[in-house]
Amino acid sequence: MQPAAQVTTKANAKPPGGRRKPSLFRPRNILIGLGVLAIATGVYWWQAGGSSGSDAASDVLTTAIDRGNIEDNVTAVGNLQPRNYVDVGTQVSGQLRKVLVEIGQEVNQGDLLAEIDPTVYQTRVEANRAQLENLGAQLTQREAELALAQQQYKRQKNLLAENATSEDAFQNAEKTLRAAEAAVKAVNAQIRQTNSTLRGDEANLGYTKIYAPMSGTVVSQNAKQGQTLNANQSAPIILRIADLSVMTVTTQVSEADVSRLRIGMPAYFTTLGRPDRRWRGTLAKINPTPEVVNNVVLYNALYDVENTGGELMTQMTAQTFFVVAAAENVLRVPVAAFQRPPMRPPGGNQAGAAPQAGAAATGPAQGGQPPAGATGERRRGDGAAPAGAPPGEGTGQRERPRMVQVLKPDGTLEERRIMIGVSDRVSAEVVSGLNEGDQVVVGRKPSAGQLKAQQQQQQQNMQRMRPPGML
Repeated sequence: MQPAAQVTTKANAKPPGGRRKPSLFRPRNILIGLGVLAIATGVYWWQAGGSSGSDAASDVLTTAIDRGNIEDNVTAVGNLQPRNYVDVGTQVSGQLRKVLVEIGQEVNQGDLLAEIDPTVYQTRVEANRAQLENLGAQLTQREAELALAQQQYKRQKNLLAENATSEDAFQNAEKTLRAAEAAVKAVNAQIRQTNSTLRGDEANLGYTKIYAPMSGTVVSQNAKQGQTLNANQSAPIILRIADLSVMTVTTQVSEADVSRLRIGMPAYFTTLGRPDRRWRGTLAKINPTPEVVNNVVLYNALYDVENTGGELMTQMTAQTFFVVAAAENVLRVPVAAFQRPPMRPPGGNQAGAAPQAGAAATGPAQGGQPPAGATGERRRGDGAAPAGAPPGEGTGQRERPRMVQVLKPDGTLEERRIMIGVSDRVSAEVVSGLNEGDQVVVGRKPSAGQLKAQQQQQQQNMQRMRPPGML
């Protein structure tokens, strides 16, 4: 009986190591995992389907239609020069003995500016005057000889009439009279010549004192006191006087933009020191001959501005804007919201005709009528093509069709045909098709992959910018 008891004890004994752990790969556990995965997948697709139905444009970027000013302009860079100025030079050579003015000093017409050493010209004047005195004395002598010759000639003529003298004596008296008359004429001619030389020398002596030819400001000085000036080949420039009350802006416009300019169009510019202030003028002149700089053809366009405050100075850089067209206090739509240009339907519907079904605007903007509150002050240009206009759309700032996507309040997107007017590189005037506050699509939100790629690109750029040997 003892062996049977031992066998029963072994059969009821627990295995070593305690209770056996359940296996994860049992069929029951696998079925439970697959069920949970199926439920999660269904929930995900249910959420995705629900969001696409209620908000189909959750991945787009939008902006609201606002109100403001739009200006289509041509930009150019120029510099400032006084409209009226004169370079004051000297007509005589010599040492610049005195300069009586300084740069920036105000002068009036007729003020003495500088003096050149007059010694040489004074001696010439004195010599000519002495020569005149000598010629005057010679003239007196010749006139006395002429009077004597006239008396002798009369005497010989009377004697010859009474046969009291010879024919030879009469002829000698006549010859002496004519010679005396010629001598008087020669001295008079020498006197006139010397007087002419004297006047020239006196003028040169007067040129040694340089006076202001106009009222203005001394803006530059090219010669220094004590410098020797040579006026034989060209007139040396001593200084420049300019009237700074009116400045001329000389701008260089490229050949691509010069066709948009018209004489009389408004223009304004800003300076580097005062970018917040605009100086306004009117385009007055476009030079027909261009300047070629590095194979770039540039035309000079000029206009004048008043410099009442004296803030504008010579050679200042002027960032100029020629206004082709402008609209004030109008509805604006970003240019980034424009889709491809609409195709014209068969039958030749012109721009501005009633939109087709499915492309018409909803609400008060239907039928091409201006939207509520779309009125504003427009200042049109002169027929130049708008900036960024597609080729073949004609000239001027007339109304042009565009297609945009509008985000509706229910979260759906609608393609809408609108009409625009004045446009620049950023925004365009809404003539019809949109209302203030409408949300238009301007782009798409980047996906997670795009964001990751952008971050990686930024990290690579930062690594390239690090100095060598720096972690």
